[in-house]
Amino acid sequence: MDSATAHSLTFRSLTFRDAIDADVDTLVALIESAYRGDSSRAGWTTEADILQGQRTDPKGVLAVIKAPDSRLLTVERDGTVVACCQLEHRGDHAYFGMFAVSPLLQGSGLGKVIIAEAERQVRETWGATEMHMTVISVREDLIAWYERRGYRRTGRMTPFPYGDERFGIPQRDDLQFELLVKELA
Repeated sequence: MDSATAHSLTFRSLTFRDAIDADVDTLVALIESAYRGDSSRAGWTTEADILQGQRTDPKGVLAVIKAPDSRLLTVERDGTVVACCQLEHRGDHAYFGMFAVSPLLQGSGLGKVIIAEAERQVRETWGATEMHMTVISVREDLIAWYERRGYRRTGRMTPFPYGDERFGIPQRDDLQFELLVKELA
């Protein structure tokens, strides 16, 4: 089977659903594996060189699940959670965050499918005309990936929450978040 066939089989077998309370531990493990520690190095989204400690915790994931106007879109393949993303309704736009794809599936095109589905859902469900997200500004490779998906850099920065270990332990002193925006057709 060639890689294109393998990818199309993979994507046809995806299930998108809203996370429930029982998913919290699985989602925390997924998010941590995509961004922190040695397991994250199997993929390309690792932040292990710029942040140590946790990326999220059960309380943070549960807060996203329970918040009004918020969803934690969970992606399963053959009954196994392989990805997730936060979608939050904020008036005329939606916020996209907490995006994680299993490190073993990164680079397969799965992320493109998920972000396209997230954009479709916020347009149809909430009538959102833009998607917003924040990305650590030193993550040039990740920002470039989003730019290829139609997001644009705004130059609008917010400080990284230094001293709040719920967001990790910074390994450098120049971290900040940049707002990326995409107009949704």
